[in-house]
Amino acid sequence: MRKNGVRVVSRTIGFVGAGRIGEPMVERLLAAGHRVRLYARRAEVRDRLVAAGAESVAQVRDIADSDVVISCLFSDDQIAAVLPAVVGAMASGTVLLSHTTGTPATLRGLRNFARDGAPAIVDAPFSGTADAVRAGELVVFLGGEPAHVAVAREVIGSYAGSIIDTGPACSALHVKLINNLLFAAIAQLTLNATEIAAAQNITESAMLDALALASAGSTAGRYIAARGGSAGFTASVEPFLRKDVAAVREALADSGADLSTLLSAAYTGPMHLRHHTTIENGSAS
Repeated sequence: MRKNGVRVVSRTIGFVGAGRIGEPMVERLLAAGHRVRLYARRAEVRDRLVAAGAESVAQVRDIADSDVVISCLFSDDQIAAVLPAVVGAMASGTVLLSHTTGTPATLRGLRNFARDGAPAIVDAPFSGTADAVRAGELVVFLGGEPAHVAVAREVIGSYAGSIIDTGPACSALHVKLINNLLFAAIAQLTLNATEIAAAQNITESAMLDALALASAGSTAGRYIAARGGSAGFTASVEPFLRKDVAAVREALADSGADLSTLLSAAYTGPMHLRHHTTIENGSAS
């Protein structure tokens, strides 16, 4: 079978992080003919995916005995808590594919737990929703050694519609973090625009309808409208953007890049993005 011009080879996949995004990823992997060895804490998730064909393992380190290990954890904190045991049990040559939008330092630090030299780590942050995964239309960025990226590309072709190779290890994380900082800034500006409109007795829905067709329209504006307006959008994305803005500050702090303009915009608006708080039950399971 071929997907996105790549021949899809059936592999044994170890998977951790079967949450809102990860669960449909596992479903798509199974549908593509891959064997999935799953570690999931929540019984209801585990039972659904075992019924779909996944094999449940008792300990997270057990997923290391796979051709490719996929991690769809929520944050750096979850990576630090879960993945050292996995990396320590991985055989040389096994590819670890991390979907977490976190900091490059955390991902690089996993190498310290390897038993046989450096593990083959590919950073694979994504852009999209659970519905995009189910439709096979997720956008995924890949950073790493070309041979390892090629393996990752074969596997995630099960649920990705667009796969962008960004360069060496951690380059995909940098692309995603910069993207998310820009998205946060545009979202705050759009929310501010709806407040200005309200002061002129223009409803939020009318303003968002206009932006959907006008020159100042954006993906952020479409997301706000899709969530039913500013309240639903803010409740849905604020915790995730808070984490990502904190991550981009940490990741690029020593790069010499001037983040002041985008950070100022991201921090100014209805969403409170200045402080990072950990979320339980994010994309991790």
